[in-house]
Amino acid sequence: MSQLKRFAFILSAVVVLAACGGSDKQDKAAINEKKAELEKKKKEQLTLASEIEKLEADLAKLDTASAKNTNAKLVSVSALATAPFVHYIELQGRVEADNLSYVTPKYGAGQVRAVYVTQGQQVSKGQTLLKLDDAIIQQQIVTQRASLATLQTQLNTAKDIYNRQNNLWKQGIGTEVQLIQAKTNVSSLETQLNTAREGIKTLQKQLEGTNVRAEISGIADVVNVRVGEYFQGVMGNAPQIVIVNTSSLKAVASVPENYASKVKTGSPVVVVLPDINRTYNVKVTRSGKQIDPSTRSFLVDARIPYDGQARPNQIAKIRIQDYAVANTIAIPVNTVQTDENGKYVFVAINEGGRMVARKKPVGVGELNGELIEVKVGLNAGDQLITEGFQNLYEGQVISIVK
Repeated sequence: MSQLKRFAFILSAVVVLAACGGSDKQDKAAINEKKAELEKKKKEQLTLASEIEKLEADLAKLDTASAKNTNAKLVSVSALATAPFVHYIELQGRVEADNLSYVTPKYGAGQVRAVYVTQGQQVSKGQTLLKLDDAIIQQQIVTQRASLATLQTQLNTAKDIYNRQNNLWKQGIGTEVQLIQAKTNVSSLETQLNTAREGIKTLQKQLEGTNVRAEISGIADVVNVRVGEYFQGVMGNAPQIVIVNTSSLKAVASVPENYASKVKTGSPVVVVLPDINRTYNVKVTRSGKQIDPSTRSFLVDARIPYDGQARPNQIAKIRIQDYAVANTIAIPVNTVQTDENGKYVFVAINEGGRMVARKKPVGVGELNGELIEVKVGLNAGDQLITEGFQNLYEGQVISIVK
């Protein structure tokens, strides 16, 4: 390719790229312009709708004849009645076993010589799980017993000497020093003999401790040890053998400290285990008296019945009842609106043969799901507007959907 042709090719490529870049900028500018215009129109629409609504309300108040001819707004109502109402604290917790044992050696760690349990096996309290090396202890016992036999022989000889010395002393033969020395030898050997016997008992306990036994009955949930390994109960941060008794389980949760005066032993609890689709209606069996300074919470637990499905460390949804009233009015929370004066609802009232919407200020209490307690402002028998209450105004004519 000649230099002239190569220059022409490069020039045309540059022109094409420049054209593409300019096109992108123009497209972005056009999009931004349209967005700004759309936003402006939306604001104008909202302002116009608000002005129309205000004019209609003013006209209805000033021209009652016109109001009668206006099409009534369709609404649905619900007659209010008192009923029991409860509130629950909703928490996430876990399932724990009352009887859970981390197996450890009784008199010190040791090398494993035999393993008598497998993971998932049912074990009984006192059952031997492991055998640790006992060769050194066995040798110590043999040595201690030989020493004990020697001491016993020495003691027998010392007693014989003392008895002879005592008889001679009674006959006026010998000295008092000899008698005292013979008696001291007997006492010293008796002390050594007793010490040796206690030493053998201690060694026998240590020998028994090389048989690692189960402290509780249950399932060997974790067995992480093999012959030849060193057993000390916990290796790193992991237990080597864990036994779980699932016949007694409880749901445990941390409760924020601001509920300390409301949650007590005996409070009703609903425990849900979503993974196995189980729900238990139980009570708080223990309410902790200590606040954790790091989480500002206290622990509660609720015992759950055994059914063979629940397992330790399962996730539990825990709902603790902290408030209950026998008779009160509760309404759908979405019907409660707020203005500059506070919370209010609309009720339907018959005035002169027509139904109109009236605004009623309310004081609310606790929330339970989609219902909220109304402490003041409403009475049993009031017709609460439950649908169509949006954009209603005070005194607007309504038509109730049957």
